[in-house]
Amino acid sequence: MPELRCVPVNGVELNVALAGSGPAVLLLHGFPHTWELWTDVMADLSGRYRVIAPDLRGFGASSRAASGYDAGTLAEDAAALLTTLGVSSAAVVGIDAGTAPAFLLALRRPGLVRRLVVMESLLGRLPGAEDFLADGPPWWFGFHSAAPGLAETVLEGHEAAYVDWFLRAGTLGDGVRPAVRDAFVRAYTGRQALSCAFSYYRALPESAVQIEQAVTTARLTVPTMALGARPVGAALERQLRPVTDDLTGHVIEDCGHIIPLHRPRELLTLLRPFLAGEDARAA
Repeated sequence: MPELRCVPVNGVELNVALAGSGPAVLLLHGFPHTWELWTDVMADLSGRYRVIAPDLRGFGASSRAASGYDAGTLAEDAAALLTTLGVSSAAVVGIDAGTAPAFLLALRRPGLVRRLVVMESLLGRLPGAEDFLADGPPWWFGFHSAAPGLAETVLEGHEAAYVDWFLRAGTLGDGVRPAVRDAFVRAYTGRQALSCAFSYYRALPESAVQIEQAVTTARLTVPTMALGARPVGAALERQLRPVTDDLTGHVIEDCGHIIPLHRPRELLTLLRPFLAGEDARAA
């Protein structure tokens, strides 16, 4: 089991899972997840790397912050966490809600991020995702970001059924292990937990502006790998292609949105050589 530590950073306290030793790898989860999304990945990588997997601010056992759910602040949280842990360089891996902060961290702090892996998300309004968004964004984006308090009011008392829907959909109906499922349900139960999670969605317009502004003044120079599955596919890779110097893209077949839990072996087959600096296409 990883060591769990409470780490004060950037005005909040982050619950952080730590395992292994060696070069640092920072793992940033999405919704409706916690650090436990990375359980299988951590178990494998910790034999060679120092793996760092926080609950993002407001999520899981981290502080229920009143603000700071935009991608820029989440990136600052990640940078501050690495600094506090004495890490001068890390590979950064982000999925879903963790993708935009990972991207901004690598774009703004290329000296801190040695390699970047992003998966199953979109980067604001950057070109390349038009086909994916042809029928509009996923329905829950609007629901979560509607009038403040609405989604919380509707879902309070029904959190388990709601989380279960995402876990089934995100694994193409397979679901996840009971212990992981129960951890996610606990993390998103209660009005305050829901409100923090939905604050991420309510900050998406601000995050989109941050991303657009960032790419007007800088390019992504660190080696980057974009991974897709269902439903995002290659849309993230297409967004990254015009702004990234060194980009590798893969779509994992027969895999749902929650790649680290649905197809961990396939993910690790791509992740291991890329993190080691090898050509992932040869994996």
